Amino acid sequence: MKVDARGCRVSGASGRALEHYERALAAWLTWRGDPRLAARAACDEAPGFVMGHVLEAQLQLCSRDPAGIDAARASLARARALARDAREQLHCAALAAGLAGDTDRAQALLGCLLVQHPRDLLALSVAHTLDHYLGETRSLRDRVAAALPAWSREDPGYHSVLAMHAFGLEEAGEYRRAEDTALEALAIEPGDIRAHHAMSHVLEMQGRAAQGLRWMGERAEHWRGAGAASTHVWWHLALYHLMIGDQRHALELYDRRIAGSATPALNELIDASGLLWRLRLAGVDGGARWQVLAAAWAPHTEAAYCAFNDLHAMLAFVGAGRRDLQQRLLRAQTRRVSWGGTNQGMLRDVGLPASRALVALGAGDPARAARILQQLPAVSHRLGGSHAQRGLLGLTLRAANQMGTVPIILQSEIMGTVPI
Repeated sequence: MKVDARGCRVSGASGRALEHYERALAAWLTWRGDPRLAARAACDEAPGFVMGHVLEAQLQLCSRDPAGIDAARASLARARALARDAREQLHCAALAAGLAGDTDRAQALLGCLLVQHPRDLLALSVAHTLDHYLGETRSLRDRVAAALPAWSREDPGYHSVLAMHAFGLEEAGEYRRAEDTALEALAIEPGDIRAHHAMSHVLEMQGRAAQGLRWMGERAEHWRGAGAASTHVWWHLALYHLMIGDQRHALELYDRRIAGSATPALNELIDASGLLWRLRLAGVDGGARWQVLAAAWAPHTEAAYCAFNDLHAMLAFVGAGRRDLQQRLLRAQTRRVSWGGTNQGMLRDVGLPASRALVALGAGDPARAARILQQLPAVSHRLGGSHAQRGLLGLTLRAANQMGTVPIILQSEIMGTVPI
């Protein structure tokens, strides 16, 4: 039996298949290239490669795009038809839980796996991704910290572990340690976009917008050809411009870097909605951009697959004045609440109320929108995403308060402090 680059045993792999697997894993972790192509090549090279099929499935599942679910199920079925060791069996069980909508169980299974195999980079990266999607800030930091003692600078992928840890530290408010850790990752691999991303959050959350524009701008060459990852780091640059009151450059970044894809991925639609809504709150008229964005979101209206996605779809529908799509999404969310699974709680507690607040705001009832949003701070983390992304709810509450008759609540009093 062969082992991967970190010494984890892998069933059914050939040397060439392992090369493809490592390339796919590296592309996913550094946010560079298309890891799905390399993962498919690994499985084509060695159809009996269990972890190749697991990686293929997780790339689909972790995209938050329901369009990939059938492909993920097929990959899991192929993995389950093969002989597996105990570690690989846990991977398959976690995958099955995730596909069934039980993300909490998937997290727990991956946590058990990492206690035994802290150098399992795929398990660590998937668990880290799920922690982020569920807004589990403490686990986002502590899970990677627990694995770090088993790693060294010489290990392939160590810079990716540091980049994950940097993001977890930032989300936990440990900005100095997060910055040092991100810079350590970049000293090993300057092109690690995930480390650039962690650093962008550190600078943003500390209000260091001018420094952020310089620091990120000096590294923009690394983002060429990075797809949705490059879109997201340009999104952060746009937020820096908003922080210094430069709405014109933020809007230019929207047009040139964020809304330019003919076939945008879901993550790109999320960034587009988040930025265009922030511009609207800053008094910028998005014009026809809203109609284009709403049309791009429209095919996802009935899915109600992820509360975080739904919120950003609703932003587009409200911004475009598409009441038909607003109502379709609300009905889909209401149906989804009765289905069970992790997304049920996210929708019930945050996603559906937040969507209703946005609809009220769009209908000219800011007081109702504010009353709904005021009830969310204690559970807002369940929406998932980063503090910077969830801060959009706080910004919207402040705007609703200013338009309505209820007392204005300072932004720092809801959803964490967001420096824009």
